[in-house]
Amino acid sequence: MRDLRRLLRPGSIAVLGSGWAANVIEQCRKMGFDGPVWPVHPTRDQIAGAPCFRSLADLPAPPDATFIGVNRHATLDVVAELAAMGAGGATCFASGWEEAGEADLQARLVQAAGDMPILGPNCYGVINYLDGALLWPDQHGGVRVERGVALLSQSSNIVINLTMQARGLPVAYVACLGNAAQVGLAELAGALLADERVTALGMYVEGIDDAVAFADLAEGARAAGKGIVCIKSGKTELSRTAAASHTASLAGGGAASSAFLRACGVAEVATPAELIETLKIFHHCGPQIGPRLCSLSCSGGEAGLVADLAAPFGIDFPPPSEAQRQRLGDILGPIVFISNPLDYHTFIWGDGPRTTDVFTTMLAGYDAGIFIIDPPRPDRCDPSSFQPALDAVVAAAQNTGKPAFAVASLPENFDEALALRMAAPNVVPMMGLETALGAIKAAQRGPNRGGWRPWPVMGARRLRMRDEASSKALIAAAGVAVPRAVTAPTLPELAAQAAGLTAPLALKGLGFAHKTEAGAVRLGLSSLEGQAEMAGAQGYLAEEMVTGTVAELLVGLRRDPVYGATVTLGFGGVTAEVLADTVTLVLPVTAEEVAQALRRLRLWPLLDGYRGRPKAAVDAAVQAVMDLQALLQARPALEEIEINPLMLTATGAVAVDAVIWEEAE
Repeated sequence: MRDLRRLLRPGSIAVLGSGWAANVIEQCRKMGFDGPVWPVHPTRDQIAGAPCFRSLADLPAPPDATFIGVNRHATLDVVAELAAMGAGGATCFASGWEEAGEADLQARLVQAAGDMPILGPNCYGVINYLDGALLWPDQHGGVRVERGVALLSQSSNIVINLTMQARGLPVAYVACLGNAAQVGLAELAGALLADERVTALGMYVEGIDDAVAFADLAEGARAAGKGIVCIKSGKTELSRTAAASHTASLAGGGAASSAFLRACGVAEVATPAELIETLKIFHHCGPQIGPRLCSLSCSGGEAGLVADLAAPFGIDFPPPSEAQRQRLGDILGPIVFISNPLDYHTFIWGDGPRTTDVFTTMLAGYDAGIFIIDPPRPDRCDPSSFQPALDAVVAAAQNTGKPAFAVASLPENFDEALALRMAAPNVVPMMGLETALGAIKAAQRGPNRGGWRPWPVMGARRLRMRDEASSKALIAAAGVAVPRAVTAPTLPELAAQAAGLTAPLALKGLGFAHKTEAGAVRLGLSSLEGQAEMAGAQGYLAEEMVTGTVAELLVGLRRDPVYGATVTLGFGGVTAEVLADTVTLVLPVTAEEVAQALRRLRLWPLLDGYRGRPKAAVDAAVQAVMDLQALLQARPALEEIEINPLMLTATGAVAVDAVIWEEAE
């Protein structure tokens, strides 16, 4: 692991270029950087009022950090010279590398850098708001802080937009990766989190280059008490076997990346606003909040709105305890109905001590509290009457040691100045009710399983498909139940061998990835006599049909080019894509994690005895998944195993269709 401290916390900065270099110098001045900034230019006497050095060799000392704002070909020579002179690191601004089809040029850049860390190329650079050091050629919206969160992005424009936030989030660092030719995502993130003044990390991620390193990063951050929240873009992942696999199509759309972040204990959000609000929670409250929430407002309408908007996030509000009911009733009087969400009416409005008593009493019984409060706009109204309620939120957090979220239902109703005044340990001013609820849900993400790491990634390879009979033989040997069956190259031979099977029977043609679509499945047969040939069949399979079925599941395990391997679970059969009721996990998984995943399915009640139906043997399904995981792990040549459907009865689970893709010999 490279040492990035000189690059991120420089005592001296060199800048190369002209216009871009001038911007870097001006930004350092505006931010009050107290170290030397040395412009280097072969012909100019000064840049932005700072005297120029003719060459790097003329500098008083090797710079800790260098902004390289020259063209890509000149960048190669500059990087090589900086590395040779013992510089601390550089950001490479120029574009036109691998993203433009110049992979060889980018490889030469990495070779020129050697052990010296470089960010980019095609990279804006880094801002250190703690020390006022900027290798940044553009405007930004940040200010000096003593502690705060780090923002790391694979898009320069996205992170520039984030710096313009007016939501009271203290930002300590901004860093861009560009092409990440040398320093990767996890490496730069780890270096930012290593600064004790950094409280949390927010990331905009287009691609994860090293899943194992990322899992290491996440576990280390949690151990240090620092939360990570991520926007993952580019979620559509095309599989090498997508055309022939239900699993591949159902596990797309970001399912694998979301499953990986969940396994790592990283909070995932969808929007920049949610990213900022979640970071505020992590900054003020630590890396995780508990699941038991209360909500308080002085309006029944607001209480109902909170309940309605919280439901899609899976947030509910447990009722107050009897002791809380009695105490709150004593304070608020008989007219107020004590519930959660609580409408405390306006009987105590403006009474600071009684409001504090209500807020403290309610919050004490929960892990965290939402306090809906929209101060009137100060340019047209007098907001002073709201101050007792705002003070009571802060007092409740101090009295209980619990997180208190002061939430404005509209983001513009809580301005930055007020947010900064209120912010304190366990006190989080939040802008926008729906955004706040999304952030709160994200912050409830639990820690990853200690020591969990994804499997290694397998390289691209040529694949072949096993036929159903061969696939079933392999999974049966691994412990998964399959129907009694016979195979034969022709239908007459099959009919003779099937005499010992018990009807009803299923007749299948071998050699098809999707037999139903190919017309290669016939069900409910009492015998095989007189059956017509199936065009394109490479042999035939006859098997006893499963009776007493409670549900049909899809179970698909496949290698993943980023995350090692995944398992997708859902309701299956021929309508698997129509139902699209699936969950995806990144391997390895435990039996308990598989059971929890099944309970997240929308149609879980059908497995759990809905309206008097028999309960499915879910334990048998879980065991089948664990057996298939062991099979995939033991045989690296296997690429994908799909069971669709896995028939669940009240007593067991039987794989009635199986397709396996494996490396071609």
